[in-house]
Amino acid sequence: MWSKLIVNMAEATVTKLPYDEEYLQLGGRALVANYFMDLVKTGKMDPKCDPMGEQNVLMFCTGVLAGTNFTTSYRISVGCKSPLTGGIKEASSGGYMGKLMADQGYRMITVHGLPQDGKLRYLHIDKEGNAELVDAEDLRLKGTYDVVDAMRERYGDGISVACIGPAGERLYKAASIQISEFGTLHPSRVAARGGVGALMGVKGLKAVVIEKPTIPYKVEYADEAMFREAAKELNAFIAGAAKVDPFHNFGTISTIEKTGANGILPVENFSGKLYKDYKKLGVEEFLGRLAARGGCNKKPCQPGCLVQCSNVYHDADGKYLTSGFEYETIALFGPNCRIDDLDKIAVMDRMCDDIGVDTIEMGTACGVAMDAGKLEWGDADGVIAMLEEMRQGVGFGPTLGDGCEAVGLALGAKRIPTVKHQAISGYDPRNTKGTGITYATCPQGADHTAALTMGRAFDDAGRTAQAYASNKLQVAICFSDSMMCLFAFSNVVPKMHLLANLMSGLYGGPVDITRVTIGLGVKTLLTERAFNKLAGFTDEDDKLPEFFLTERSAATGAVFDINPVEMEVLFDF
Repeated sequence: MWSKLIVNMAEATVTKLPYDEEYLQLGGRALVANYFMDLVKTGKMDPKCDPMGEQNVLMFCTGVLAGTNFTTSYRISVGCKSPLTGGIKEASSGGYMGKLMADQGYRMITVHGLPQDGKLRYLHIDKEGNAELVDAEDLRLKGTYDVVDAMRERYGDGISVACIGPAGERLYKAASIQISEFGTLHPSRVAARGGVGALMGVKGLKAVVIEKPTIPYKVEYADEAMFREAAKELNAFIAGAAKVDPFHNFGTISTIEKTGANGILPVENFSGKLYKDYKKLGVEEFLGRLAARGGCNKKPCQPGCLVQCSNVYHDADGKYLTSGFEYETIALFGPNCRIDDLDKIAVMDRMCDDIGVDTIEMGTACGVAMDAGKLEWGDADGVIAMLEEMRQGVGFGPTLGDGCEAVGLALGAKRIPTVKHQAISGYDPRNTKGTGITYATCPQGADHTAALTMGRAFDDAGRTAQAYASNKLQVAICFSDSMMCLFAFSNVVPKMHLLANLMSGLYGGPVDITRVTIGLGVKTLLTERAFNKLAGFTDEDDKLPEFFLTERSAATGAVFDINPVEMEVLFDF
């Protein structure tokens, strides 16, 4: 039987209980949505509560297929009421935590209350599955790399670590939770968005450390043969597709080759300009540096991943600098700030991981700061200095730590590219309007992973096709985020019907794809919207910033011209 852990920070206790039967066929984003709505229904949470207050709960949970041999089923989801948006938040990540949680037999860890003594602690789960809170005062304000090194010294290499850095302890609203990668244990996989690290900080929880169990938990199948047959076919299909997948062969940096050519790449704080030098940050330059310096790509961030989109990036001296160096970081610290030095951007990525802060919020915030005259365009050293101020909690650092909107308001900026107080990611919505619809309407706040519709096939097809694409993809991403990695899911679509076989083989019941598409997809999206409505959100929150509607993209001449009525009907299922 699966188990769950309830961590009470007020009493400094940990309780192990059987996992709830009603949540058995839920995982990841679907579980987060249902769990938090249940808190509201049972009166345990006021949806209008202070996100940094005692009522808010921090949740770590696995996907619905965790513990099986299906590829990328070991994603981890972090759930809460977002300190940044004020709405529901599910921030997902790869890394080693999901695998070890499942091997320990845990599907969910929930963290309740606030510490009464002001002490910092970490949660430790040992090889036998025993869990306890341990004093972490010696780790106060330590960066995440130092935290992982300390835990590795205490417990060996067979561990996973999820931790916060100084940003989380300083309660910055852009604070992330850094999760160690499989193999290297670098804290470079990130539950990044929505300020989840700030909630972990206010709860006085520095880290969650899980040891590899002596005896791994054995999953119980309703029909193991059915599951394994479907998993074998899907895994083989994904492995074959990965051979020609740019994310496998190059990494997510390959996206810049598409966005840079057609005005989707953000330039100078989403000014709409065309960035002609994008290849300075592109695949050829990236792979050349990896080869010359001993770095590598095609790395898995979790066991059993067949897409293997991660990488290890070394500096000019051949020393490790960062890993999981992604398109969003490069686009938003790069062209969005007029910086075209991959090494400097890699330093920013490493700093953000070590401080424990979302690179999307930081890249957009720095673009706003440059647009408002705080820094000159292209001032990489100025950005690095500002990030260091954030680490130290001095100067402009605390404002930067609260994210893009806080920076824009403090500087009186004209353009503040946020929705629901969260920065938009590395795609200009004037030139990928379906993505703009997603930014505006997603319950999670502006988020490209909620449904990216990039491409002329969508954007030249008229309003109906754009809205339709956003609608269908938002539903699909909900169940993807409940089951597997998005990058694996993008290769599963031709055989998506087999997901029903996986669910039936694991849990029993009819082979019916609607238990995935409706049960984990539509229901999750509508539950998130219902939570946000109870939290005080209105139709006014489902809008892009005005400048996208009025300032034409210099690259294409386009504005975002999808009206609110067209967007709202997306959710009339």
